Amino acid sequence: MTIKAVIPVRKGSQRVRDKNVRPFSDTTLLENKIAVLKKAGIFDDIIVNTDSEEAMEIARNAGVSWHRREPYYASSACSGSEFFQHLGIVTECDVFCYCPVTSPFVSVETMRKCRDLYVEKSSEGYDCVSTVSDVKEFLWLDGKPLNYDKTNAPNSQNLPDIKALNFGFTLVKRESLIRNRNIIGDNPLFITTTGIESIDIDTPLDFYIAERIYEKVIVEGRNLLD
Repeated sequence: MTIKAVIPVRKGSQRVRDKNVRPFSDTTLLENKIAVLKKAGIFDDIIVNTDSEEAMEIARNAGVSWHRREPYYASSACSGSEFFQHLGIVTECDVFCYCPVTSPFVSVETMRKCRDLYVEKSSEGYDCVSTVSDVKEFLWLDGKPLNYDKTNAPNSQNLPDIKALNFGFTLVKRESLIRNRNIIGDNPLFITTTGIESIDIDTPLDFYIAERIYEKVIVEGRNLLD
């Protein structure tokens, strides 16, 4: 069973300018992700899928593979479903691992735990393992509460156990990825991540906060509460 990790990197960024390759403390988000994936030691190949020449150069310097993304699949015209399916089509493997750089704190231990669970449960029909976060929020849609009765509101800890995909780390059978056009398979298993492992960089504020946490926890080796 071949497992290949794919790091999707789009040139530029609509919300955080050049977030994938710009300085992030003493590294970049891309270099950090490559280093952690290599340390995990569970992949047959690590591939940077990108339209960015700078990202390709980082991949070469780090000794990992890269795939030059076609312009359409790096454009805003390409839907998420088209993009996911394309990643599966151009990546020859049995199991596809989706590893965005915007989740910089997913640990080696969590990666190995996901791999072990996938191997253990795949014979039972499970085709995907993905990290999720617990959502304990009072949610509304179209003027109505989604997950509670506003006339009998519970304490927040008693809200329903809703899971949100955080896209930190996903293993999925390549066949399922291509057929479903999504990184979540037909029969997924979820691993809940908490704390900094769940951080996803989507805005300039997210980037700033994550960089400060990285400097304190990773570079300085300090406890987050120090």
